[in-house]
Amino acid sequence: MTQSKLAVILHADVVGSTALVQKDERIAHERIQTAFRHSSDTISAYGGTTRELRGDALVAEFERASDAVAAALAFQASNTEHNESLDDDVRPSIRVGVALGEVIIADRTVTGAGVVLAQRLEQLANPGGINISAAIREALPARLPLNFVDLGEHELKGFDVPQRCYRVALSEGSKVPGPETSGTNLGAEAVQQSSTRTSIAVLAFDNLSTDPEQEYFADGIAEDLITALSRYRWFFVIARNSSFAYKGQAVDMKRVAEELGVQYVVEGSVRRAGSRVRITAQLIEARSGNHVWAERYDRELVDIFELQDEITAAITGELEPELATFESGRAHQASPGHLTAWDQYLRGLWHLWRFTKQDSTEAQHCLMSALEHEPGFAPALGLLAYLLALDVLQGLASEPQIARSRALEYGRRAVASDPRDPIAHHGLGRALAINGDREGAIVELQKCVELNPSFAQGHFSLAGRLTYADRASDAIPHLERAMSLSPHDPNMWGFLVVTAGAHLQLREFELCVHWAEKSSRSNPDQFWPHLIRAAALGHLGRNAAAQDALATARVLKPDVSLAQLRGQLDDSSDSWWHTFAQGLALGGFAEQS
Repeated sequence: MTQSKLAVILHADVVGSTALVQKDERIAHERIQTAFRHSSDTISAYGGTTRELRGDALVAEFERASDAVAAALAFQASNTEHNESLDDDVRPSIRVGVALGEVIIADRTVTGAGVVLAQRLEQLANPGGINISAAIREALPARLPLNFVDLGEHELKGFDVPQRCYRVALSEGSKVPGPETSGTNLGAEAVQQSSTRTSIAVLAFDNLSTDPEQEYFADGIAEDLITALSRYRWFFVIARNSSFAYKGQAVDMKRVAEELGVQYVVEGSVRRAGSRVRITAQLIEARSGNHVWAERYDRELVDIFELQDEITAAITGELEPELATFESGRAHQASPGHLTAWDQYLRGLWHLWRFTKQDSTEAQHCLMSALEHEPGFAPALGLLAYLLALDVLQGLASEPQIARSRALEYGRRAVASDPRDPIAHHGLGRALAINGDREGAIVELQKCVELNPSFAQGHFSLAGRLTYADRASDAIPHLERAMSLSPHDPNMWGFLVVTAGAHLQLREFELCVHWAEKSSRSNPDQFWPHLIRAAALGHLGRNAAAQDALATARVLKPDVSLAQLRGQLDDSSDSWWHTFAQGLALGGFAEQS
């Protein structure tokens, strides 16, 4: 069985193994194998799993950064002591690298970016030393007796972006933390100290069916949800082995959250009867014990794997925007003087979705503050690019050309900072669009939804660019996907108005009116739905209704003009623009004198 996940990886290697073998092949081989057997035992004692042990290298997986580093320190101390007791110079010295990254596990082998990064860091280590990645450094709790040396950023083979490396060692006079010290509580601290990611655990779903053999189905839903949530790079998702430890127990959610060190817990149940299945899921905020979100799904069971995919996508799509809304609302209540980069980012989100000039300005302040804390924070850079693009699109930018230039700058910085962050590609895509690079925008937004197929905003933005590229038929499935993924999205009016625009391009004017009306009901303060509706009504010859729509648009946007609208939509094709402008003219649109 193959599994993809985010994991802490330890890579260990013998320094100069060839030279050792040349001194005495038999003794060298025996001592290297003995060293790695001791290493494997230490890894097990600290809760890790040795995935591969081959020749002069070892690969192990851990759930917690603190366990991996403590195990490495314990082994290095033991190996150094053992080498000093030898009366010859056939002494295997070990280098260790520890990294957090995506891996693919098949049987007992593990591959992927996480393994490669750990190996590259290990190759930079001194004999007997331990190097760790920036993500591991961030996750380690302050009370561990450790010293760190920042070795700076390194260009590593296989990685497009330079990787920061740290050397880690025990503080002078300190003892190696034992397994009982580096376990659950330290893991909790490590997660809680992360300033840039929301932490979440998905518990095993309860099997409420009378058939105990349906247990595998309930487990499969929860496992798929863990994998799907892990694709959101701004979430820290507890690994299955930890969250499933509570299976079958009557648990106190606050206690579970405290032990796992998470802010949120997802729990659920599965009940199967014949060809029908009912799945429930709920999101609980740990500090208060309050239910943030809950949903029930009733389905016909035809293909088990297809159903698992459908439910996982539905839960993930609902969960992410609900979580973002809850978190951004909480951050808005907090004192600005005590907000972390992540909280400032969430505070910016809270303002962004209000779609007013004042809130846009406040959102920019929040995101700039986040970047003062962490200049390379890709989600903040990407969101800032998106926000500036929205200002141009909605006519809120006092200096549109400067906003375009800044959006492009932040979008490019976001992707350079983290090429695998979907929000970064989303921001760059929207920035390219307002700068007239329609095809470049489509490429970036396609990359965005490839990185996170459950990112509703990505599907929506891609659909807009496809619509304006006269590819409305390709756009509509993405719009349907966005609305099914995020049915309570604060940007629902945008989903709806772009759907109206797609039907306008297809010259399906009745459908255009239908979707534009839904958009205006979703957010009555936006002028775009009324303009799109007026254009469709003009093509239909319903001039009185078109005039009413235009009058409403002018109340909301008194200075609206064709030149201004064309400037805001400069990635739209001549064909789409002609259909839109012609419809407005037929409906009686005239420039204000």
